Amino acid sequence: MTGTGIDPEVPPSGTGCVECLGGQGSGWWFHLRRCAECGHVGCCDSSPSQHASAHSAETGHPIIQSFEPGEDWFWSYPQEGYARGPALAAPTSRPADQPAPGPAGAVPADWQRHLH
Repeated sequence: MTGTGIDPEVPPSGTGCVECLGGQGSGWWFHLRRCAECGHVGCCDSSPSQHASAHSAETGHPIIQSFEPGEDWFWSYPQEGYARGPALAAPTSRPADQPAPGPAGAVPADWQRHLH
């Protein structure tokens, strides 16, 4: 399905937001989203840094999938709505024992005040 904004063969880039873990932005996230085209894991639009949306805007990759345990929905940025897609390469979510918000030890006590 390459060329459709979805490549089911590409694994996720890791278990957390690439940019937050790399020292860009706030350093923590509320929820995680996975680019369905390249596997980039970024933080959601409710997170302070909104890295998943920024990745889409920078790369033109149009579709993400939730990277939260128990969620498998896709979102199309161009259509501003839910989308359909195939099963993506494992793992399909952050580790269940990884907290949300996360990562552990980086989330401020007043984290709710920082959400969008």
